[in-house]
Amino acid sequence: MDKKAALLERFMRYAAISTQSNLKAGCVPSNPREFELAEMLAGELREMGLEGVEVDEHAIVYSKLPSNLPEGTKAPVIGWVVHMDTVDVGLSPDVHPQVVKNYQGGDICLNKEKDIWLKTAEHPEIERYVGDDIVVSDGTSVLGADDKSAIANVMTALSIVTSQNRPHGDIHIVFVPDEELGEQGARKMDFSKFPVDFAYTIDCCELGEVVWETFNAGNAKLTVKGVTAHPMSSKGVLVNPILVVHDFINMLDRAETPECTENREGFVVLKTMQANPSQAVLTMKVRDHNKALYERKKEKLVRAAEYLRFRHPKAGIEIELSDSYANIADAVRDDNRVGIDYLYDALATAGVEPKTTAMRGGTDGSYLSVKGILTPNYFTGAHNFHSNCEFLPMKSWEKSLEVTLAIIDLTAKNARG
Repeated sequence: MDKKAALLERFMRYAAISTQSNLKAGCVPSNPREFELAEMLAGELREMGLEGVEVDEHAIVYSKLPSNLPEGTKAPVIGWVVHMDTVDVGLSPDVHPQVVKNYQGGDICLNKEKDIWLKTAEHPEIERYVGDDIVVSDGTSVLGADDKSAIANVMTALSIVTSQNRPHGDIHIVFVPDEELGEQGARKMDFSKFPVDFAYTIDCCELGEVVWETFNAGNAKLTVKGVTAHPMSSKGVLVNPILVVHDFINMLDRAETPECTENREGFVVLKTMQANPSQAVLTMKVRDHNKALYERKKEKLVRAAEYLRFRHPKAGIEIELSDSYANIADAVRDDNRVGIDYLYDALATAGVEPKTTAMRGGTDGSYLSVKGILTPNYFTGAHNFHSNCEFLPMKSWEKSLEVTLAIIDLTAKNARG
């Protein structure tokens, strides 16, 4: 089976298992079917001869491909971390991929029965792939290339390396659940089972994209407890928590919202508000690539809450802040940058022009880097993640696989006795 067919066959099998993560579950994994995919992958890893294969209580899959280099020769110990869940954006949890063969341009009908189209007017980038085979959904769900195309990438690479007995150092592979819920799976990892010098994620986006700079990310929750009173006797007594929250929102900078920012500009985004006559709770996300500016945004929220207490002394006002993940770039040092250097060398080997991007988001690598494992990210080849118009050009996907294989080959070639 050639590389293209192998990638596609694996992806179709993995995508058939519905692993949409569930924010309300309150546990990891948030979807029990992530166990089903984990066990499938564990079985395939064992068949390929990997050692230490196990699925833990959080559906995290650990495995190791031991070095086959001559005794006394040591290559850098490398690893990949790939997530098994797909995102919940209100679409169907069930993914039904299809392949548009030899795309010739124009709109793509994703679902004739429901009249769902991928339109070039909305996604003109699709026409850059005329002549390629393109994987799409049926329009009722995301495609799930985020991140099952990466699972197929890594599993195909392992199959090639083991079947061809290609030289390699120690390689650790971990599959995790619930990345889409704020790297919850990676946070449950036992790092004693992932003893690598550096690692990689393959999680977004188009051909050539390289990410080793992500947001610093945090969450904020404002809770306002008001004072209830009947309207007939409310004068000087009633404190409406909804209006107090409204005052807080008015103190925020409308220019620092996602719809008004780009590139390395950070933001505060309002997520949810739950309110009744006695209490209102507002949740927010805080994001910035620059650590100092990130901390300043959090401090602004604290000061706004302090002003609310002054303006509404009878209200109970609390603000809670928590950090979610950090910028990979802040973990880069002279002694660990080699993982990034290998990635650029692998792109050159695969004939791919790098497109270094400061991601307006995060990956599992954002958390791993904070834990001391520098983990840059590279492309799957897909476009429009978290959308029913997500699509995956096959040639880009094959290049992503070539990069994975090149990293393995390069680290082996640079092994030292």
